[in-house]
Amino acid sequence: MKKISILLLLSIFMGTGVSAQETAEKPKLVVGIIVDQMRQEYLYRFADRYSDGGFKKLIGEGFMMKNGHYNYIPTYTGPGHASVYTGTTPATHGIIGNNWYVRSLDKSIYCAEDSTVYNIGGTPASGQISPRNLLTTTITDELRFSTNKRSKVVGLAIKDRGASLPAGHLGDAYWYDSNNGEFMTSSYYKEDLPAWVKDFNAQKNPDKYLSQTWETLYSIDTYINSIDDNNDFEAPFVGKDTPTFPYDLNALRENNGGYGLIASTPFGNQLTLDFALAALEGEKLGEGDVTDFLAVSFSSTDYVGHRFGPTSKELEDIYLRLDLQIESLLNHLDEKLGEGNYVVFLSADHGVADVATYMESQNVPAGNLNVGYVVSQVKGYMNTVYGEGDWVLNASNEQIFLNHKLIRDNKLNLADIEEELATFLLRFRGIKEVYTAHTLKTNSFTELRPHLLQMGYNHKASGDIMLILEPSWLTGGARGTSHGTGFSYDTNVPILFYGWNIPHGSSTRYATITDIAPTLSMLLEIRLPNGATGQPIQEIVH
Repeated sequence: MKKISILLLLSIFMGTGVSAQETAEKPKLVVGIIVDQMRQEYLYRFADRYSDGGFKKLIGEGFMMKNGHYNYIPTYTGPGHASVYTGTTPATHGIIGNNWYVRSLDKSIYCAEDSTVYNIGGTPASGQISPRNLLTTTITDELRFSTNKRSKVVGLAIKDRGASLPAGHLGDAYWYDSNNGEFMTSSYYKEDLPAWVKDFNAQKNPDKYLSQTWETLYSIDTYINSIDDNNDFEAPFVGKDTPTFPYDLNALRENNGGYGLIASTPFGNQLTLDFALAALEGEKLGEGDVTDFLAVSFSSTDYVGHRFGPTSKELEDIYLRLDLQIESLLNHLDEKLGEGNYVVFLSADHGVADVATYMESQNVPAGNLNVGYVVSQVKGYMNTVYGEGDWVLNASNEQIFLNHKLIRDNKLNLADIEEELATFLLRFRGIKEVYTAHTLKTNSFTELRPHLLQMGYNHKASGDIMLILEPSWLTGGARGTSHGTGFSYDTNVPILFYGWNIPHGSSTRYATITDIAPTLSMLLEIRLPNGATGQPIQEIVH
């Protein structure tokens, strides 16, 4: 009779189209995946080589916002992770760069630095890390608050900022120490490393991976979506004359950062996956009576992207491998928690520009701005017009910080000086637009680059002059590339949801990465992060 009853219930569910995931009140686990420096187009360009169980599964069985964008400038790693998880922009959450100048200290600070804490595991040089510079709550914080902290939150990445900012103020964070090859945390989070982290570190996986040779996953002749392997646009590793396969990591290790070399190879992402699976087991994530959260950031795509650029065979290879790594993660979640019992979202912290010298070789307008020269010209102009003095305190992140005290002492008007400098700076080739702090404080922009700049402008922390370069212009050298602008190559990133109660489909409607956290809030029926300015994605939640 029991068997008949079970079969009857199954037939009723199947007949009415009701699935197990629709009857679950809440998902067992949320998995946030940030792929560092991933353009939306990578989902298409390499698709013919992707497996059925990785990116294709997320796209085919989940929901994708094809026209997802960053809605502020600058598009860097620290602000990117903070913005996804807070649902707002640097103007509100305060992480305005990876590093930024602080007037009151007369020095630059790092986005995740905290001098009041120390290393737990790892080495002291990598231990002063926490989320204290983040001024708002995160979706992970709100999940913890919603269950009176019974929900577990774990953030992990090779980069400390890719772990600590997503984990929020209430979660646990672990990052990779390039000094000794261990995952570690700080005294902000723990008094000692959990046993599962110690056990993982004892396996010495970095040594295993760094003893290997990085060769292409498939025959290099089949990598037709990339330019020639040997070219003048990619940056070779120290000790290797050309930026070409194969890469003998054991031979390169000593002169390329030791344990840190792994970050610039696909094995860095594999190590991250290994640690994520260990975290799932060690913390028993998704096995309790409330929803848990695992925040994973794959950092190696960024290191490879900076060095080799988006047209390289190295980049093509790391994404083909990442696809298989994501498939492994999804398979593990299905086996551990059951298909449909968890939610995954996948996005990126920013995109990337093409190598400027490569674009020039293809007759596309591009170039590299010599920032040092421009700043020296600004100083000379100020000395000529206003007299000798230290008028410029700092120039960084395409911002210029002026000496307010000196300006006041000379009874000059700050807004007038800002406007004069803005006009002066427009004479330099490669600078497209210049905006002043006074303009951003006294006007409300609702579209295009002024709006993006304003959403990244923090009244207390940002500079006096903000530069926007021409499309495809960078501030680097002849080899390698970067990001940080408000142009589509830096802003258009994946926004993918998959799993519990997620409909199947896609939309080309404009959406922003600050919509991710509000969407999760609605799915989980919890409070919005306290600074959230994004909106729930209506196609996903109704």
